[in-house]
Amino acid sequence: MIRVHATAIVTPGAELGDDVEIGPYCIVGADVRLGARVRLRSHVVVEGHTEIGEDCEIYPFASLGAAPQHSSYKGEQTRLIVGARNLIREQVTMHAGTAIGRGVTRVGSDGLFYVGAHVAHDCVVGDHVVMTNAATIAGHVIIQDHAILGGLSAVAQYLRVGRHAFVGGMAGVNHDVIPFGSVWGNHAHMEGLNLVGLKRRGFPRETVNTLRAAYRLLFAEEGTFQERVEDTAAAYGGSPEVMEVIDFIRAEEGRPITMPAREL
Repeated sequence: MIRVHATAIVTPGAELGDDVEIGPYCIVGADVRLGARVRLRSHVVVEGHTEIGEDCEIYPFASLGAAPQHSSYKGEQTRLIVGARNLIREQVTMHAGTAIGRGVTRVGSDGLFYVGAHVAHDCVVGDHVVMTNAATIAGHVIIQDHAILGGLSAVAQYLRVGRHAFVGGMAGVNHDVIPFGSVWGNHAHMEGLNLVGLKRRGFPRETVNTLRAAYRLLFAEEGTFQERVEDTAAAYGGSPEVMEVIDFIRAEEGRPITMPAREL
């Protein structure tokens, strides 16, 4: 049974799944699709060509599918696609893509987006991602599965944050972050591995120890970084987790990686 509060505005053409609940003063646009059991608590705006997956819960004053913040945008038909079972708290913003970018902003499933988090145009956000209060990602950013962004952190445009990585609170990230990495500071630097996250997600101790040994080799001071990448791949090529880090680096070899701080 679909429930729409008397003060809500649902524009004709919007598609509402089974058991959708739309609370007071919400606005749903004509090209919006809400999956089954989506709940808009109150004062939520969902506009543009936007799809929200089933069982998402969206809190007051969130804005989803609005036009991208990009000077090139001239009203083209671009999209926002949000997966299932996301918790989207107050004042979260997720914008549609741009015609000069991917044309679509994609957010995965089972994510937590806390107060004031922002997903900009053309981003790709994976599954089980956590963006805590006021965490922001600029346009074209890729956030891989299980990454956590701390409060007031910011990721610059076109960057990548790898799987199971952790970005500390108030960190300003201006280089890619490797999978399993932990970065802090402004501008952000590599602090080590996300050991807390690895433990919480049940990675075996042997795997964690292998990652730690590979990390020490990869970020040693001897040789060039490219030499250390090759040495790490040769030494730990049998570890899928280490090779995920190596493949992440090799996939965009011309891009800088967030490095550890060096003492002067």
